[in-house]
Amino acid sequence: MRRKLVSDPGIWRRGVLLALCSVLLTVVLVLHSDIPNTIGNTGSLIETFLPWFGVLIPVLLILGLVRRSATAVVALVLPVAVWLNLFGGLLFADKSGTGGDFTVATHNVNAGNLDPAGTARQVAGSGADILALQELPSGKVEAYEDALAGHYPHHSVQGTVGLWSKYPVTDSSPVDIKLGWTRAMSATVTTPEGPVKVYVAHLPSVRVKLNAGFTANQRDDSADALGEAITDEPMERVVLLGDLNGTMNDRSLNAVTAQMRSTQGAAGDGFGFSWPASFPMARIDQIMVRGVEPLASWTLPATASDHLPIAARVQW
Repeated sequence: MRRKLVSDPGIWRRGVLLALCSVLLTVVLVLHSDIPNTIGNTGSLIETFLPWFGVLIPVLLILGLVRRSATAVVALVLPVAVWLNLFGGLLFADKSGTGGDFTVATHNVNAGNLDPAGTARQVAGSGADILALQELPSGKVEAYEDALAGHYPHHSVQGTVGLWSKYPVTDSSPVDIKLGWTRAMSATVTTPEGPVKVYVAHLPSVRVKLNAGFTANQRDDSADALGEAITDEPMERVVLLGDLNGTMNDRSLNAVTAQMRSTQGAAGDGFGFSWPASFPMARIDQIMVRGVEPLASWTLPATASDHLPIAARVQW
C-alpha cells in the first residue's frame, strides 16, 4: 500500500481545492480582526466562535486522506500551527495556581428560571465571597434574596442585576450603558484586604438573522458605555462580573477587554465555555479584573439556567 502511494503520480496533483481551503482557513484565523463588520457584523460573528474553526482541520484531514492527496495533507500544517498559536495555551495548559484571597462568581440566572431559590443556593454553594447575578426579574428578586440571605449578609440589586457579598457593600449605584433601563451597576466591597470596586453588567443580547446578520449594534454601544465607566473609575482594584454577550476575541468589546484581564485567559483551565449550558460553545459570561491578580478560573455545575455559572479565585 505504501509503495502504491509513493509511486502514485497524482498524489501531489490531487486535492488542490482542499489545500486552498486550508489556506483560506489559515487566512481567517490570522486576519480575523481585519474581517469587516460593515455587513451584518460578520467579523464579530466569526470572532465569537473562532475556536470552533479548528473543527474544520480534522474534516480537511479526513478528506485529504480519502482523496489520497499529499498536497491537501501537507497544507494542513498552516492552519494547525496558527490555531495552536491562538488557542493551544487555553486547551493544553492549566494556568491555575494555589492560594488567593477571595473567590468571585457570576451567573446569568435566566429570567424564566423555574427554580430561583435552588439556583441561588447552588451557586452560593461554590463558596464565593462575592457573587453577581444577572437577569433578575422583579417578581423573583425576593426569592433570590431569601435564598442567599444566610450566605451573604450584604447585597444590592439595581434593576435586573445584583451583587451579594460576605463583606460590606457601599456606594451601590446603576451604571448607564445606554439602554433606558438598568442592566449594570457598580459598588464598593470593603474586604479585609482593602476595598475593591465591583461592576456587574448584562449587555444586550445578540442574534443571528438571515436578513440582518449578527445583530450586535446595541450590545456594542453598551460595551462602549461600560468601557468608558470603567476607564473613569478612580479605584485601583476593579472586578467586572457579568454576561457580556460576547467573547474576549470579539473586537467590538475592546472598550472593556483592552483595559482588563480575563481570569480565564490568565489563570483558567481550558476554554471555559459558559453558553448554552446544554452544550457550551462560547464564553460570553466573563470575570475580568484590573489591579487584581487572578489565580484560578473555572465553570461551575449547571443550574436551572441556560448559562453556566463561572468563578475565579483572585488576590490583591
